[in-house]
Amino acid sequence: MTIREIAERIDAVVYAEPEQMDEDMNGAFGSDMMSDVLAFAEDRDVLLTGLLNPQIVRTAHMLDMSCIIIVRGKTATEEIKRLAADNQIALLETKLTMYEASGKLYEGGLGR
Repeated sequence: MTIREIAERIDAVVYAEPEQMDEDMNGAFGSDMMSDVLAFAEDRDVLLTGLLNPQIVRTAHMLDMSCIIIVRGKTATEEIKRLAADNQIALLETKLTMYEASGKLYEGGLGR
């Protein structure tokens, strides 16, 4: 599933360059604990989180994740947006809960 398809499926606000939108994602991992993301997520996953600090971008970058979805209607800070852009990571915001967003992505075929 591409980042564009993901954004449409979860009705997301997107902060990304146009060329990033056609990038394919392998799977998804949802957590607010970055230690769990580091321990259990796989490279090229989409990160779903409600956490709003720069660590989400640093963690995603370490795991070669090129898309972060911020859930529960939260809005990324300018610092997070800038850091994501600097690291070529698409940033999406959705009003859906992590559970709802995960379900919609799984239903659309994003999974392992």
